Amino acid sequence: MDKFKNKYRIQSNRMAGWDYSGNGYYFITIVTQNRECNLGKIIKTHNNAYIKLSDFGKIVENEWYKSFEMRNELFLDEFVIMPNHLHAIIVLEKTIIDNTHNDLQPPVFIRKPKSISSFIGGFKSVINSKIDDYIDKRNLNIPKYNRNNHFFQPNYYDHIIRNNTEYKRIKNYIINNPLNWKQDKLYE
Repeated sequence: MDKFKNKYRIQSNRMAGWDYSGNGYYFITIVTQNRECNLGKIIKTHNNAYIKLSDFGKIVENEWYKSFEMRNELFLDEFVIMPNHLHAIIVLEKTIIDNTHNDLQPPVFIRKPKSISSFIGGFKSVINSKIDDYIDKRNLNIPKYNRNNHFFQPNYYDHIIRNNTEYKRIKNYIINNPLNWKQDKLYE
């Protein structure tokens, strides 16, 4: 395991050499801290299943939609909120050349504007704040979320969708995720 600033850190799962501020289709998974099932419960019907969102899940859903309303370069294709994670296909499509970053930056981790990582970082930050507001308004006796106690895990999973076959497979996986919850590797 590598060290950064004399501390051990987890290796990035980002694809080396890929510009995550570039156009593309991305399969994203964001997981709650400790895989806590605090976003809702899966309800099975005769031949289907859906999630009944908790209050935290409703906050996540509301802010997820808002995130796409305020960004011209991002489009939400398919998504599902599960009890302890969120899956989505996100389309990043910039129509105007973006010269807001300097390609001669030093080799350190900097989130490029209008990139997948800046989007996810901003979304997670808003969720911490909104859920803290919810906790405060209801005087709940539970830990608040901040820099040291995140609602979501610090990292996230991403996969660059490379072709139509892969796109269809991933979209089908997202749509059927509630029905297949007990076989999900994130099932707790």
